[in-house]
Amino acid sequence: MCKPVESPVATLVTLRTSAQPLAPQADPAAVAATVGDCALTYAELDRWSNRMARMLLNLGARPGTRVAIAGLPQLEAIVARAAITKTGAIAVPFTTEITASRVDFGITIKDERDAFGDTARWLVLDERSTLVQYLTGSDAPLSAAELHMARMAS
Repeated sequence: MCKPVESPVATLVTLRTSAQPLAPQADPAAVAATVGDCALTYAELDRWSNRMARMLLNLGARPGTRVAIAGLPQLEAIVARAAITKTGAIAVPFTTEITASRVDFGITIKDERDAFGDTARWLVLDERSTLVQYLTGSDAPLSAAELHMARMAS
């Protein structure tokens, strides 16, 4: 769970760009990201992004897949970027409808979903079905077998 901090600015410590645990050399209890009054440790970020990465794999994320990040609160965007990286996909900021036509799918929240049209499939983080899948999913590191199966499916 997030731990309160005093900094009102969002910060993110540099993350690895692979399916491996985030910053394995770092202390798991060290702060990886802060947003407003919330601090997320490396261990929490790793677990949260593992869950989301599995959801992305189920949706079709593969190496080279373009995944838009649109209208997410800062903390969710940080977790989404880490999850996308773990799948080998490419995070793309969503800026216009042109972006939507160039992505394979996107991640957003209900309040922002209607603004993005239907040219891409969307993982809506605060929909009930997404929350249930996320909260009941495994937070263990992605296995080589999971990543291999995802690559074979593409």
